[in-house]
Amino acid sequence: MLLAVGALGYLGSAWRVRRRHPQRPWPAVRTCAFLAGLVVIAVATEGSVGRYDDVLFSAHMVQHVLLIMVAPPFLVAGRPITLALHAYRNPVHGWLIAVLRSRPVRLVTRPVVATIGYVIAVVATHTPPAMALILASPAAHDAEHVVYLLAGYLYFLPIIGSEPIGWRVSQIGRVLMLMVGMQVDSMVGIALVIQSHEIFPGYARPRTWGPSPLADLHLGGMIMWVGSDGVMMIIALVFAIAFVRGRRRGADRPLPSGPSVPLAADPETARLAAHNAFLARLGQPEQARSGLPAGDR
Repeated sequence: MLLAVGALGYLGSAWRVRRRHPQRPWPAVRTCAFLAGLVVIAVATEGSVGRYDDVLFSAHMVQHVLLIMVAPPFLVAGRPITLALHAYRNPVHGWLIAVLRSRPVRLVTRPVVATIGYVIAVVATHTPPAMALILASPAAHDAEHVVYLLAGYLYFLPIIGSEPIGWRVSQIGRVLMLMVGMQVDSMVGIALVIQSHEIFPGYARPRTWGPSPLADLHLGGMIMWVGSDGVMMIIALVFAIAFVRGRRRGADRPLPSGPSVPLAADPETARLAAHNAFLARLGQPEQARSGLPAGDR
């Protein structure tokens, strides 16, 4: 139900942008990316993976990877915050700006805080006490799903996102964040693979089908180790290709005659910088904002 509401809300916002700016409609590729993220969430929670996540630890780990490492990058690529800012006027627009500029949001979107949150979510939810609570309480299990999605979204937001959150991360900083995530995933996965007995009593129940509890634990550790690192490497590769292409576009652009001027950033960065400047002007008096485009006021 919530996924359907999210899809309809996003599509409705994209339709509003198209109606108000027919010459500059919302990019279809971003709509597809966001909807793909919702599909991944549906597969992880409503498909066969979600049916067996409290029976097989390996199924739980597949769900984990989908919710914290696969779905969030798609949602970030959809740029839902920017879409909402373009789709709605006041008071909704002003409320969104106030939320983005609030201290709690600025704190949780801080790259260091987002990285720490990702590490805590990965490590803490795979301890025996946490796993026992998750398997015993449906509410705790649902809360785990929300934690995975939120931690993954905030983690990938400064790495591959271009939302007007007020934080900018250097290329080296993004690589370091990816490296931290990969190391944590690998450490947790390896720690599960080397266990000599089932450490989660909830998954030790005898079954007449499937792998043994210990083999299932090891399989889950391999999924965490190899699968998550594979996802991270794909994201790093896409990020590297986009970075190289952006540098090449800048290098191929001819320098203007006259005094030396810096090369323009890539279009995506330029749009982000322009929107951040727009957000910074929102706190000024109304007459100072008279030059803003009509669609952004």
